[in-house]
Amino acid sequence: MTLSFLFGTVGSPSGTPKKPGGSVGAIDFSRSIGLGALELGWVQSVRVTEATCAAIQSAGAQQRVALSVHAPYFINLNATEEEWPKSRKRLMDAAHYGYLAGATDIVFHPGSYFQQESAEVLKKALPRLQGCVEELKKNGDRVTLRPETMGKSAMLGSLEDAIAMSRAVEMVQPCLDFAHLHARPGDGTMNTQDEWSLLLEKYGRELGDDALKRLHIHLSGIEYGPKGEKNHLPLAEADLDFKTLFKALKEFGCSGRILCESPIMEEDALKMKKAWMKVSGEKDGK
Repeated sequence: MTLSFLFGTVGSPSGTPKKPGGSVGAIDFSRSIGLGALELGWVQSVRVTEATCAAIQSAGAQQRVALSVHAPYFINLNATEEEWPKSRKRLMDAAHYGYLAGATDIVFHPGSYFQQESAEVLKKALPRLQGCVEELKKNGDRVTLRPETMGKSAMLGSLEDAIAMSRAVEMVQPCLDFAHLHARPGDGTMNTQDEWSLLLEKYGRELGDDALKRLHIHLSGIEYGPKGEKNHLPLAEADLDFKTLFKALKEFGCSGRILCESPIMEEDALKMKKAWMKVSGEKDGK
């Protein structure tokens, strides 16, 4: 029996050896410690060759490690007309080279409201996202773009924003960062099984029950204040009740990937895997 969720890290695990190093080393190391997913952390820029992508794709297939990409941070669907072409290129490069590297999902930060209303921002963001998807389809880059739920209320990336993008544009599905969803209100809410269950119910209702079977989740401990996220923390140092979240995921029959962004990422990723096996009663069939 295999687990409903694959577990891994966002970026190379800190224990990745120097040789072979890089993404290939990270894939090999992830598998050796019992992790089945890896999100390539291309967060500053996309600087890979097609040959490197081929090596990453081969390693992922050989080790049976599911790959995704975290696109550069500097993407903003609400950028000015002058800045948008640069933002767009970052997203498109992450998607194209990610696809060549064997990644199925491209996670990105959708941007900022710039003190505008969400509805106004989406009027600009959705056509831009649509244009990106049309070009990816034309190029044959078959990936899912995943706007991440963001941890600050000033950022484009509420659950509602991510769902709106996914409903409006094909090949788009949310990346559910549950630490961000807990931090965003700034008051410690979004931390009970009832709250998680309501969220998952809404997700299934808006995007279809099959979307609950293909979840792409980021998870870590998190420090927050009234305006939302401050920084990521190890699970043991934070108030996020991830075991309760896992009960809700189990209740709704969810599956997919859970990627850890904790400062002690592989340690906490393995902790999450162990906790999921306990909650779900599933065994790791490797």
